[in-house]
Amino acid sequence: MAGEVVAVGADVKNWKVGDRVCANFATGHLFGSPTRASIKTGLGGQIDGVLTEFRAFPANSLVSIPSHLSYEEASTLPCAALTAYNALNGPVPIKAGDYVLVLGTGGVSIHALQFAVAAGAVVIATSSSDKKLKVAAKLGAKHLINYKSCPEWEKEVLKFTNGEGVDHVIEVGGQGTLPRSITSTKPGGQVHLIGFVSQESNDAGSLVLGAIADAITLRGIQIGSVAQFINMNKMISAHPQITRPCIDRVFPFEQAKEAYSYLISQAHVGKVVIKVAKD
Repeated sequence: MAGEVVAVGADVKNWKVGDRVCANFATGHLFGSPTRASIKTGLGGQIDGVLTEFRAFPANSLVSIPSHLSYEEASTLPCAALTAYNALNGPVPIKAGDYVLVLGTGGVSIHALQFAVAAGAVVIATSSSDKKLKVAAKLGAKHLINYKSCPEWEKEVLKFTNGEGVDHVIEVGGQGTLPRSITSTKPGGQVHLIGFVSQESNDAGSLVLGAIADAITLRGIQIGSVAQFINMNKMISAHPQITRPCIDRVFPFEQAKEAYSYLISQAHVGKVVIKVAKD
């Protein structure tokens, strides 16, 4: 969600009419780890979402939009971008020279690719489409793997890392890809659990063994906090070109159903945006 403030409450001091803002995905997650209470404030999940022209938000859930971004670009930040940022800047933050494996070319994976490049990391990207991999390469991915033509892609990851494995995995596949992600990870590495788009099924027992054997951390990502959002925007402003959101298509509000169908088709690279307000 990204938009313009059109009214403020009598006690609001930090915002004024005309400010360009995003709302945090979980409006009650201000800092630190999520809580049972903050998880219940997820927009479009536990509470009503943002596919509407006007909406009221708690003032402390808002953050300023980086000045160089359009509303369409900024709308990709609260969910996909912040999830990627939280993954790469958690208890074991990304650093220059790290290897980062991103699965697929959806919104979270593309943002993670860009953030990793901005941090000086080496990115390995996977996709079932050579066309999508070309986009990943343009965005800075150094190594590319088509998992359709190379189904045992974890072996390629190990080749690219001289047998060591990666420091971070952006794991969006779920149980269908997790065993290969664990194999792709260096001892002591981080596998960030974000999605479950893969249709494959695997034995959970092998996951436990692999994680224990190499002391790998499996970390579930619950979007991020307002404090992380503010820090992410500082990083985006410091690297405006590398981190500019990758938008595949923008749909008008009247074509919202078509937008969701397009998203489900997985034909996109990066983000799909619905523009609610008229210019």
